[in-house]
Amino acid sequence: MNDDLILSVVTGSRAYGLETAASDTDRRGVFVAPTADFWRLSKPPTHRDGPLPEQFSWEVERFCVLALEANPTVLECLWSPIVEVETPAGRRLRELRGAFVSRRARQTFAGYAVDQFRRLDPAAPKWKQAMHMLRLLLSGLHLMRHGEPLVEVGAHRERLLAVRRGEVTWAEVDAWRAALAAELAAEPCVLPERPDRERVEDFLVGVRKEHL
Repeated sequence: MNDDLILSVVTGSRAYGLETAASDTDRRGVFVAPTADFWRLSKPPTHRDGPLPEQFSWEVERFCVLALEANPTVLECLWSPIVEVETPAGRRLRELRGAFVSRRARQTFAGYAVDQFRRLDPAAPKWKQAMHMLRLLLSGLHLMRHGEPLVEVGAHRERLLAVRRGEVTWAEVDAWRAALAAELAAEPCVLPERPDRERVEDFLVGVRKEHL
């Protein structure tokens, strides 16, 4: 594991409670590049793969930018129930997670789901992709209602796994999708109009000072 990681969590099916015997362990993390490296003409990387299989990490500034933009994949990292690495800075980042969310998430979660839906072929659906499309809509709807995305799917597990196994018809999947999308569009939102950029920036400046 890299020494510069401040946060590493398990995401994907194992975090969602949708894993099977064949599931990989997907990991997402946040690392901090040395502050002095930003003074050079060649800037530090904004992300990287590895070193473990199925592991991907963002540099802390890039992570914060994506989270402020309500990127669903990034936001879910902050609420993953499986945390493997958490330094004091990583703990502060997770404690700050409410500052990242805003009403913009309605559009981003719905948009990601639409993109996934458009890539599905009704004649030969990729059922795993269909399952995750539905899970994303459920997550966004939960975010609108409760202020945090739904990561571990709980009561929806068996129905989602039935989709993954291809045990439901495409018409049923599409009807569920349409109903969730309509709810997501109409659901009253508990989130603020804008994220708290000032708190996020204070956190980032603090981390940069610690790594100077």
